[in-house]
Formats: sequence, C-alpha cells, structure tokens
Amino acid sequence: MQIDKLRGKTLDQLFEAILSLKDVEECYEFFDDLATMNEVQSLAQRLEVARMLREGFTYHKIETETGASTATISRVKRCLNYGNDAYTKALDRVQANQTK
Repeated sequence: MQIDKLRGKTLDQLFEAILSLKDVEECYEFFDDLATMNEVQSLAQRLEVARMLREGFTYHKIETETGASTATISRVKRCLNYGNDAYTKALDRVQANQTK
C-alpha cells in the first residue's frame, strides 16, 4: 500500500477520529473543521467516480456529471482494478446501509 509510507501515530489518530464519528452530521462538522471545501469536494468526487465506474458509465459521462478530469477517473479506475478493494468495500457498505 502506498499509504504505508505515511503510517504512524498521527495518521492513526486521524483514522481513529474519523471512526469515532457517530453520524453524517458529525462528519459534516468534523470535515468542515479539518479540510478545505476543495479537499472535501475532491474526496467526495473520487468516491462518486468509483461508484459510476462500477456501474459501467463512460469516462465522458463521468466527466460531465462529476466534473472530474480524465486523470482523476483513470486513477480511480486503477485503484478499483489493482488497489486494496477499499472503494468496493466502502461502496458496498453504503449501498447496504441505504437499502436497510
């Protein structure tokens, strides 16, 4: 994993803080304080790109709907195909929670 290069106490603290949040409203509050609007928007955009790629949308449609560059779409696709399956795991869980 690429992120292993950053592994350590401070990153563990960040992830533990995220895992401690109880609901979507707490996430809004935390990320509002933690990151810039552009950073949060970029993360959300990547997740949406992953969802759309999994559902078979074309690059053109993804670009049009999300505003993501082809470079971002390619990077997300590479992670979907050769990464740690984290997008898949997260999207599957979100979908399962939405159908409850």
